[in-house]
Amino acid sequence: MPTQARKTNAPIGNVVKFPSKLHYEIKTADNLKFMRSLDDESMKLIVTSPPYNLGKAYESRRSQEVYLEEQAATIAEAVRLLHPRGSICWQVGNHVDDGEVFPLDILLYPLFRTHGLMLRNRIIWTFGHGLHCQNRFSGRHETILWFTKGDDYTFNLDPVRVPSKYPEKKHFKGPKRGQLSGNPLGKNPSDVWDIPNVKSNHVEKTDHPCQFPVGLVERLVLSLTDKGDNVLDPYLGVGSSAVAALKNDRNAYGCDSVAEYTAIARKRIEALLAGQLRTRPMNKPVYEPTSREDDE
Repeated sequence: MPTQARKTNAPIGNVVKFPSKLHYEIKTADNLKFMRSLDDESMKLIVTSPPYNLGKAYESRRSQEVYLEEQAATIAEAVRLLHPRGSICWQVGNHVDDGEVFPLDILLYPLFRTHGLMLRNRIIWTFGHGLHCQNRFSGRHETILWFTKGDDYTFNLDPVRVPSKYPEKKHFKGPKRGQLSGNPLGKNPSDVWDIPNVKSNHVEKTDHPCQFPVGLVERLVLSLTDKGDNVLDPYLGVGSSAVAALKNDRNAYGCDSVAEYTAIARKRIEALLAGQLRTRPMNKPVYEPTSREDDE
């Protein structure tokens, strides 16, 4: 049964107040088994980052054909669960085999199109840190494929606007001369998102080797769902998507086959409910240290 979010007796200034009906369901389970227990068209957002078939500690490496067959089965269940006005966001990087790069977004795109889903954006997530390559340029981006079932889908731009570069810029001619030329709430964040990935010194770091930044998922939760909607992550990991959902008054569902990770996810949610979980703010600017030349 779903777990209802509960209020705590912590000091008022340190409590995140959740609606009494908000709930979450986190299980250690095979994702297909878990997803098949959920109702048709019950999820407004299905957001996840599946394994990249690289042989990480949480996955077993298999042939590309088998990997794509497994992804096809998960995607088919995701389509069944997707609300008519909902969105699927599949965040992936590259599969690398013997030095050759296979972009997973390109390999997976046809699987979504088989179900008639429409690609709304191919979002580029860029970050400053990662493995350093010797025989090719070091990878510093991954992609998010955002699909919908049709043209009638939820999209809320205002909650995810970012500060304008020139907020005081005004029209210099025409009937709007002298008026602000940009939206006072900020600008569209575009389809290139510069958000730090979770490395050893990140405030959100846990024992998971490939962890979602909460701010990355928050931007999707806020723009593609409304308060009270259901958010599902079928490859939950340590629960960043669940945290992003609950933090913004959405219900959270998720599963992972590794008990160690779901245990961490539950602890993070408990800390969130108690107002004690530290996360990096969604639109916090990326720190850029100044060089000696800049100071001169």
